[in-house]
Amino acid sequence: MSELNSERFLRDETWAERVFNGQWVVPAGGRCQVVEPATGEPLGYVGFAEAQDIVQACASAAAAQTQWAASDPRARAEVFYQAANLAQAHFAELALYVARETGASLMKGEHEVREAVVLLRQAGGLLAQGQGLVLPSAGGRLSYARRQPHGVVGVISPFNFPLVLSLRSVAPALAVGNAVVLKPDPQTPVSGGFIIARLFEAAGLPQGVLQVLPGGVNAGEALCRDPHVRMIAFTGSTEAGRKVAQVAGSHLKKVALELGGKNPLIVLPDADLDLAASNAAWGAWLHQGQICMATGRILVHESIAPAFTDKLVAKARQLTLGNAARGEAALGPLINERQAQRAQSIVADSLAAGATLHLGGAADGRFFAVTVLSDVRPGMRAFDEEFFAPVASVIAFSDDEQAIDLANRGDYGLSAAVISADVGRAMALGERLNCGMLHINDQTVADECVNPFGGRGASGNGGSVGGPSDWDEYSQWQWVTVKQAPPAYPF
Repeated sequence: MSELNSERFLRDETWAERVFNGQWVVPAGGRCQVVEPATGEPLGYVGFAEAQDIVQACASAAAAQTQWAASDPRARAEVFYQAANLAQAHFAELALYVARETGASLMKGEHEVREAVVLLRQAGGLLAQGQGLVLPSAGGRLSYARRQPHGVVGVISPFNFPLVLSLRSVAPALAVGNAVVLKPDPQTPVSGGFIIARLFEAAGLPQGVLQVLPGGVNAGEALCRDPHVRMIAFTGSTEAGRKVAQVAGSHLKKVALELGGKNPLIVLPDADLDLAASNAAWGAWLHQGQICMATGRILVHESIAPAFTDKLVAKARQLTLGNAARGEAALGPLINERQAQRAQSIVADSLAAGATLHLGGAADGRFFAVTVLSDVRPGMRAFDEEFFAPVASVIAFSDDEQAIDLANRGDYGLSAAVISADVGRAMALGERLNCGMLHINDQTVADECVNPFGGRGASGNGGSVGGPSDWDEYSQWQWVTVKQAPPAYPF
């Protein structure tokens, strides 16, 4: 930690055994250790929230929210622009911390910080947009609809892209006038929480408007139950999302869920094999496959499947495992050994069911070998389940109808892609895919912040975040009518 402590903006003593409520305070829940996945070495200790810490945070956020929502929009916007400038000024430092804490390459850490700058500036820009509509009505009556904040928004974020996946909810929710209670994953509490807290603290966000409390299941459940919280924005596994929806829904809260995916990439027989293999490799193995949009099913026409698989194997052989944050390897570890063992179990069960292993398939601590499977079929775990590991599953198909059927199997519906020299054919096929995001002549991993991001079925509950969706998600309509005087009614 000495190298990180030497930096000016991020100092572990700031958050050591603490959480953030506008100030850095010691929680009742105690502390938890944060470990760098690539080395197994401790990065430090942070505060660990229990239910009572969440209850206090929610009450504090509710008390601060009204004044924040009533503040000058230009002054609010300036907070976001200043936070963006701070992120840009400390870019290298933040990127390295994100890479180390998430077990990622420095490239991925840099990507998160770049996107964080965009998200902050975009949130500031929300406050220059119109926030209502004048509606047609009877003469003598002004009728309009305006956007109002929910009040307090609870955000529960994951470990894989923690800075982006926290901030994409935190920033717009704050911008439109909500207070936010953020519970980042305790495996990545700095990237997913305390970097955001530091940026807003330094940018002048009023105390209490943002609360950041890493915690476990008890803390998350308390956030979903608390009466001060009117909306929960959750990003994570489908299994956990169902539990969040059940608890929050029983308390009549709005729930925005961004969940897992088993995302298909369809490679048609006229595709350029080199480009198709490059796309598939990137989609399946980027950040060790720990992405909800990762390419989970590579559907390849049977006439080119053997040659395509050979090219994919050749790419896999070139990818090294190690401390990617230090530039020592192309790929880093998984977030923990449990994830690696789960991936190994899925591969083993799929091989027993008839899949073919070309390369990889084994775990070594947190590291999981880059893996290529073929002969994968419906009913195998490799076909049905989300890996969250660097595994490419190749599935052959005979015609477009079969490709569509295989792509749409199961309940997921997040991202999908089609690669073909015939754009018209690819688009026609894509129109029939069950997905919230579709990419023609690209792979499945893509997000530009300005786009609506969301999935269907087991990948989400029909909402979207980002760009034009943010006002819809983080505020609600209020209808207002105004008359010069009350009318006389017949009663």
